[in-house]
Amino acid sequence: MTQSEQTHPSGDTSLGAQVTAEGTLFSLWAPRATRVELALIDEHRRQTNHDLVADDAGVWEVFVPAVGAGQRYGYRVHGKWSPETGARFNPAKLLLDPYARAITGGVDYSGPITDHTPGSNFLPDPTDSFAAVPLSVVVADSDAPRPLSRPLRESELVIYEAHLKGYTQLHPAVPEHLRGTYAGMAYPAVIDHLLKLGVNAVEFLPLHHFVSEPFVVGRGLVNYWGYNTLGFFAPHAAYSSSGTLGEQVSEFKEMVSALHDSGIAVILDVVYNHTGEGGHDGPTLSFRGIDHAAYYRLTDDKRNDYDVTGCGNAVDTSKPGVLKLVLDSLRYWVTEMGVDGFRFDLQTTLIRDHAHHVDQNHEFKRLVAADPVLAGKVMISEPWDLGPYGYQVGRWGKGWSEWNDRFRSFARDFWRGAIPGVQELATRLCGSSDIYDHGGRPATSSVNFVTAHDGFTMRDLVTYDLKHNEANAERNRDGADDNRSWNHGYEGETDDPTIIASRQRTARNMMATLLLSAGIPMITAGDEMGRTQIGNNNAYCQDSPVSWVNWYSQDDWSEQEELTRALLQLRADYPLLRPEGWRSHGEVTDGSGHGLGRSQIAWFAESGTEMTTEQWHDPGRRTLGEYLSDGSQALLIYFHSGWEPVELSLPGAPWALAYRILAHTGTSGELPRKRLSPGSTVTLPARTVVVFGAEVLTGVRPVPVSPVTPDEAEADVADAPDTVGQDLPPNGIPNARLGL
Repeated sequence: MTQSEQTHPSGDTSLGAQVTAEGTLFSLWAPRATRVELALIDEHRRQTNHDLVADDAGVWEVFVPAVGAGQRYGYRVHGKWSPETGARFNPAKLLLDPYARAITGGVDYSGPITDHTPGSNFLPDPTDSFAAVPLSVVVADSDAPRPLSRPLRESELVIYEAHLKGYTQLHPAVPEHLRGTYAGMAYPAVIDHLLKLGVNAVEFLPLHHFVSEPFVVGRGLVNYWGYNTLGFFAPHAAYSSSGTLGEQVSEFKEMVSALHDSGIAVILDVVYNHTGEGGHDGPTLSFRGIDHAAYYRLTDDKRNDYDVTGCGNAVDTSKPGVLKLVLDSLRYWVTEMGVDGFRFDLQTTLIRDHAHHVDQNHEFKRLVAADPVLAGKVMISEPWDLGPYGYQVGRWGKGWSEWNDRFRSFARDFWRGAIPGVQELATRLCGSSDIYDHGGRPATSSVNFVTAHDGFTMRDLVTYDLKHNEANAERNRDGADDNRSWNHGYEGETDDPTIIASRQRTARNMMATLLLSAGIPMITAGDEMGRTQIGNNNAYCQDSPVSWVNWYSQDDWSEQEELTRALLQLRADYPLLRPEGWRSHGEVTDGSGHGLGRSQIAWFAESGTEMTTEQWHDPGRRTLGEYLSDGSQALLIYFHSGWEPVELSLPGAPWALAYRILAHTGTSGELPRKRLSPGSTVTLPARTVVVFGAEVLTGVRPVPVSPVTPDEAEADVADAPDTVGQDLPPNGIPNARLGL
């Protein structure tokens, strides 16, 4: 086999360490290696080496009798040192198995972890890295976690984005030794909070085993978020309370079972676009030492990494062997680890071809769509990367949901008064059909969010105009400057009750906009209780109280949590709030096909009449009513961002026979609790969202609004994203299938 050959394993080839009753079979794809050694390491860190034998596909294998679970190991891969051909083989560097199911130990960043000398990136360093690098661990097969009793439809999903460690690190009910671990996340008090809130899917920040970047460690910090993967099959060892020699696998499975038993799906944020090795000047811990050109995208001269991720390297899924690695990993986490879906970080990188061009017909998408193991699993794209034409929002097609950054930006802008009129508000509330209503895609294609791990928390959005990232030790130069935040007149926390009340009202409005919009809502963990990062909008390196959820907070953000619970209960009770398809203005019919006089969706002004063309085009308009109905239910929701109250006149028949307020973002006593007749006038306070339940005809008799308790009647609302106004069709209705 020559240095230029790029062979690849067949799709059904098993790689990694496979345990049998007699021993363990070790398999590694190293297509251009000339020799591969397996290094078995005992508890005293003594090595015993075994040579592997290659087949024609570049797969090296050796069976070692009497070796089983818990065995630590690594590889030494020999070959030509030839950076000009993308070959940086250096057997002095002990390498992790890309298919390792568990990883133990850490990185000594002061040790000999680079494949090159300190003086040159292109001269090999002969120093052994053995004592400075982590080790792979043999893990035997075990039972998969208990599945969900009923898989959730995408329209039912309420996603809660959480950092596994930070969520329980300060939780007072979790035993100290379990805080920040898989077992801590499975603790009953933690799951109880999720259930009471109304969440049914947790999207974890990366749980694949990851490492910190050398420059972060050099500042005395760590990579906290985890977007720096080192093992695509291994759960992050530091999150295990029970050990790192395979115990992390068992503990992860137990966590998944506990969440599933409570009806909560598990979604993993996965980082297949790059690895923790960084650029060719970074540490050599696995992939680069196995074959630099086989695993990574390289520039034309083959000496440097072609980086479209901003992280030093980009995984090359145009190579069949790398594509197999990604697909094998996805299948493993579904079949063996029990997860219910994935959110793909910087996913455009995964659909670049051999010339680094974006290809929406990439083999990756074809294989995912055809794979029976992945069928029915939640697939969420972060639809961009940092390379040419990397922004691919709206282009992923059926079978994919996407992070909708335009919703995020619009919601922030609308509630800080930076958006003229209400045209785009209608479009975003309806699932952003201008982006996703094509090619047979459903309304669940849009993952709506106002905040995420990256950026301000919701509390900080209403508290800071500027980022405050000094703790990151980068002179406040890191993190985004385009935050679309609003400090309400004072930068930072304050004791002024007027400012506090105004901030909390805006936060409730943003939460309401999020949870009342069509699409899949994603809440950032802690936003429901006023979590703050003290103005840090890039807390990726803050494994500290800056990032951890503060369950001890004495600040009164209880109305935010009560509102979130109330709105999530409404979302569960009213399928109108979670459509799968795109609504039309067509007439609603009863079970016999008789028209009931009302529409699936309609848009109202405060006068109680449907919006006119002139009103749609009014850039000064700050009030919009959204009417939703089917054969048995109806809701009327008003969004008012103006600084003065408005008088609402409630629409009469055929829209409703009576109304009752189910939730609002105001304060106690601002809106009536009583049953309201059509034509009634209600004063809608400034900067408020209100949800009316409507009593409607079903063809035989009225369907009354479900009864509400006084507490439910006072529940609040808030949330939102971003964008700019758009042209209207001739009938004056925004392009969102709002009634066309």
